[in-house]
Amino acid sequence: MAEKNAFAFDPEKMMDFFRQNDFTKAFADAKIPGFDTADLFAAQQKNMNALVEANKAAASGYQELFQKQMAIFEETLAEAQKQIKSTEMKLDGKAATAQAELAKAAFEKAIANMKDLAETAQKANTEAYEIVSARVKASVEELKDIAAKAK
Repeated sequence: MAEKNAFAFDPEKMMDFFRQNDFTKAFADAKIPGFDTADLFAAQQKNMNALVEANKAAASGYQELFQKQMAIFEETLAEAQKQIKSTEMKLDGKAATAQAELAKAAFEKAIANMKDLAETAQKANTEAYEIVSARVKASVEELKDIAAKAK
């Protein structure tokens, strides 16, 4: 069986790292006339928070995808075992027709499963993209404001 936590990236640990290491202190004495470094660091903190949220959304979506894949795999194995046990080893017309129908149904189910998995992955990617996209737009506006104050 797969590991309980197959995803090594932990966004909470990353945020703890940034909370414990106040990088603004390194630039506290850096003064640029007409430029507020505190505003710049506040904007960058928001960017980091948005990236953490995007990573959480993506990781959650991919965990859901992994769980679906495992469920499909287990269901497919169980169904295959059941079919093998119930299939007679005859090669007459009826048996061949029944096997063809089973193969067709299995193929259609596989296509439906692949579509479902693709939609789950797309949803995870879309949620992460929307978080980052919104933050990029807000960050551009914040940088414009910082630049306007510096003039």
